[in-house]
Amino acid sequence: MRVLGIDPGITRCGIGVIDVDPMRRTSLVHVEVARSQQAIATHFRLQTIADAIERVIATYQPDVVAIERVFAQDNLQSVTTTMQVMGAAMVIVARAGLPLAIHTPSEVKAAVTGNGVASKAQVQAMVARILGLAKPPKPADAADAIAIAICHAWRGTGLQGATKDGTVNVSLSGGVSARKKLTPAQAQWAQALAKSRRKGAVAPKNGGY
Repeated sequence: MRVLGIDPGITRCGIGVIDVDPMRRTSLVHVEVARSQQAIATHFRLQTIADAIERVIATYQPDVVAIERVFAQDNLQSVTTTMQVMGAAMVIVARAGLPLAIHTPSEVKAAVTGNGVASKAQVQAMVARILGLAKPPKPADAADAIAIAICHAWRGTGLQGATKDGTVNVSLSGGVSARKKLTPAQAQWAQALAKSRRKGAVAPKNGGY
């Protein structure tokens, strides 16, 4: 399964693409950081980021997109612009007709390192180890985007749906449900994840959760 991870940010937006097989072996496909100029108006900065995400989707054809959820911080301006980037990215994903997953920072840290309060350095080191790289992708936003993609590939939770009214979910007990027919890659991923959560893969069934 091919996963696109996005670490939203208006000055630097991490974008990473990975391939993951049913045995959870992970390989790096593409990584970059989309940048926007601080001197231009916000809507043009958002357009720059959105264009970069759209280009990566068109070029690398991911099966699913994962974005990190933003939490309130002391810097309200930073949270606001990051949420705007997140919204712009979600629109691009919707236009591409792709399923979208949203993960919290603690979920990403726990999936990659086993520790929900791991430091950025620990996450970056594990990303390099998982991908078999000599050192983590730079800058940090790039490594974070890959970590988000790995989190979704390994956990499979937080999926928002492949279409406007579609949902797919792999429960902790290994149950799989989907309102819309999954692509072959999505079905393979869901069955592999289900098998890892209980004995025997469960085929997706229509009807939602």
